[in-house]
Amino acid sequence: MKKLLVVISLISVCFSCKQKTETIQPEKELSTAEKIANAHGFENWENVSEIQFTFNVDKDSSHFERTWIWQPKTNQVTSITKKDTVNYNRRKVDSTLTKTDGGFSNDKYWLLVPFQLIWDHGATLSESTTETAPISKNQLNKITITYPNEGGYTPGDAYDIYFGNDYLIKEWIFRRGNQKKPSMITTFENYQDYNGIKLAKDHKKTKENWNLNFTNIKIKKE
Repeated sequence: MKKLLVVISLISVCFSCKQKTETIQPEKELSTAEKIANAHGFENWENVSEIQFTFNVDKDSSHFERTWIWQPKTNQVTSITKKDTVNYNRRKVDSTLTKTDGGFSNDKYWLLVPFQLIWDHGATLSESTTETAPISKNQLNKITITYPNEGGYTPGDAYDIYFGNDYLIKEWIFRRGNQKKPSMITTFENYQDYNGIKLAKDHKKTKENWNLNFTNIKIKKE
């Protein structure tokens, strides 16, 4: 009887240890891309039912704009310009919609690039390094996202993204076709919070009267 009690006790101890081993799991280390996305409110994106924004480019005295309404859960898009209004679904884009959808892809990328780091599974992400930012000359963290040479609207392009210790993006370099020479360098500034989503409204160049900016931003959540 005494031996039986000892055996039962040992089984209980082993079972208890097994339970503790199974329930206590180490937390998964977030990737740099995930940390950047989360700093911009990515955890709130799953509840977004609609986002509306106007994409503007102001250069000297000229002005260009186009407005978008996007329902991400269904991928329904409305394009609004001075010429016309187009409704379409991104799952059914044919040759007649390629130019319109290419514009949407470009404008959405500028606005939501922190989330594109998570969404664009086919792209390659570098390790994070610390470097001198091209505009501010501050020491910032940098990560590079490079796209495949085939597929998409701008195959082979690369973006050097500079971000602070708070993981908010401060500047970036666009390099067409992954060439070494920068094609465009701009700031990320004038951050605003929209239902938990942090967006940079202004992107400026140095020594130029140029500003790519967003207005009429509205985010609806379920």
